Amino acid sequence: MADENENRKSGADGDGPATPGEENALGSVSGTTQSSGGDSAAQPQTAAAGGEAAQQGQNAPQIALLAQFVKDLSFENPNAPQIYQMLAEAQQQQKGPTPSIQVSVNGRQVAQEAFECELKFNVMMKLDETTIFAVELIYAGLFGIRNLDQRLLEPFLLVQAPHLLFPFARRILADAVRDGGFAPLLLDPIDFNALYQQELQRRAQQSQGEQGQTPGAIDLDIPPQGNA
Repeated sequence: MADENENRKSGADGDGPATPGEENALGSVSGTTQSSGGDSAAQPQTAAAGGEAAQQGQNAPQIALLAQFVKDLSFENPNAPQIYQMLAEAQQQQKGPTPSIQVSVNGRQVAQEAFECELKFNVMMKLDETTIFAVELIYAGLFGIRNLDQRLLEPFLLVQAPHLLFPFARRILADAVRDGGFAPLLLDPIDFNALYQQELQRRAQQSQGEQGQTPGAIDLDIPPQGNA
């Protein structure tokens, strides 16, 4: 009886062999603990990699169009209403009007990380020496620019930015001419990159080795186009 009591006491104290169920439970907990410990060891490396990726993302060039707007719009129809009769007679004689179109592109910084691109159009349509109409438009876009290489800033403001703004300015010009009682003036697309390259060549020839200039404007004369 004493031996039996001793055996029972030992089992109660937990010195006896564990049951199979208890061993699986301990192993499961131990395995979870080891897995948790392994994840903890990997966390600094993961955090470091994430930090590097975030830093690279913060340093990457960022460009956003914040606003686009009309700064100035004027339309002159100085010879109305006689001009409409003159155009009808000229059409019968197969004579067409002659357009003069000038475009200038300007880029400037207006605030920290904020830059403005201006597209300015001066359009005059004539029949012989008689002015049919004259329209002037300044259309601009405000861009937020961050982490962009300084060498790429001017090409963006004088090539990519006006390329984005041109379709909107073109529509405004067409509507203004149409509202003046004439056929809409539909400008052909402008290759701002080719014009910018021509401007760079002109600057190089003009400067003759001068340094320190950072111009931010292009003046263009668009070849005559028909009044569509």
